Amino acid sequence: MAWVTQTLSSSLGRKVIMSLTGLFLSTFLIVHMAGNLQLFKGDGGRAFNEYTYFMTHNPVIMTVSYLLYTSILVHALMAFVLTRHNQASRPVKYAYSKPEANSDWSSRNMGILGTILLLFIIIHMRTFWYEMHFGSVPMAEYDGKQYKDLYAVVQVAFGEWWYVLLYVICMGALGYHLAHGFQSGFQSLGVRHKKYTPLIEALGKYFFAIIIPLAFAAMPIYVFLQVHHII
Repeated sequence: MAWVTQTLSSSLGRKVIMSLTGLFLSTFLIVHMAGNLQLFKGDGGRAFNEYTYFMTHNPVIMTVSYLLYTSILVHALMAFVLTRHNQASRPVKYAYSKPEANSDWSSRNMGILGTILLLFIIIHMRTFWYEMHFGSVPMAEYDGKQYKDLYAVVQVAFGEWWYVLLYVICMGALGYHLAHGFQSGFQSLGVRHKKYTPLIEALGKYFFAIIIPLAFAAMPIYVFLQVHHII
């Protein structure tokens, strides 16, 4: 297992691990977004509850979920270690520099953005994941089959304006984080070619940094408007 120690102790190895976990989490976002779009069906939560039942009872999905939790922790840990290493390597800041001339805002603030997202994930999992597994969730019945009514939990959470506002702000942070992180992940893995790089950058800037965050942000707003009978 010497290669594991060597990988974790080298800056390049940590970047590779951070890239792999980051790209896996990006893939998860697509699946998570597709599933949560069931909230827009307007069927009283049936499609969403059936989706959450499938996600929590399918053995393959349940196994992958543990990989997801591990990836979140490892990604955050590698980010922290790399940041500390970079700070230690350059303890004295340059007397004069113009970082904005050489990099965009999101790349210079990945640490702040990542911290915001980590805190959001903790709050988000406490609100939904914890309630789903350990809370007192009401039951719903469809065609004689009982389901945990997580849609009711969603309505309570997204019925609060402050939670909706927090969610939307954090989706903005997600967009900025992915704007740099997605293409940076491929770059750290050595995937850089004149044919593929423009496509990767476009996916990062438009699909992951704009479309996915907007889709996620639209969900709490839609539920909030429904709960308060505005739509």
